Amino acid sequence: MENNDFKYIIQDFNNIYIGARWTYQEMTEHKDIPFKWKAVIAHYLSKDADLNMKFEDHLFAMTEHDFSYQTYLQLKAKVKVSVWETKKGLFGTKSGYVSKEYSIADIVTNQQLHEYREHIIVEELRLSKMSLMTFSV
Repeated sequence: MENNDFKYIIQDFNNIYIGARWTYQEMTEHKDIPFKWKAVIAHYLSKDADLNMKFEDHLFAMTEHDFSYQTYLQLKAKVKVSVWETKKGLFGTKSGYVSKEYSIADIVTNQQLHEYREHIIVEELRLSKMSLMTFSV
């Protein structure tokens, strides 16, 4: 994968989609990242995570007791991932990546996802604009 794959910011009417390969430091310095998200990083996420840590690495290092986990729960954040799956069909087995969306709680508490980390590609973080707007910093 290229160095800038999964480093993007896209916004639609309801959501903000942030590529998972950004470090928190890069997010705070990029002009297109919403200020409120930068404030959440500075005030809440930086307590548990190094700013040079990528979101995808922080996601699998998080525990249920971390303050950043509680922050992501309050924001109702979702994560889009590609998971390697093998399915049996009529004409043999078929393997490939399947795109799925998980909540932060699903990923942090699911030990099976942690065991198969090398077969998972974290693509993006999805934040609801409404949740971000109502979150007090």
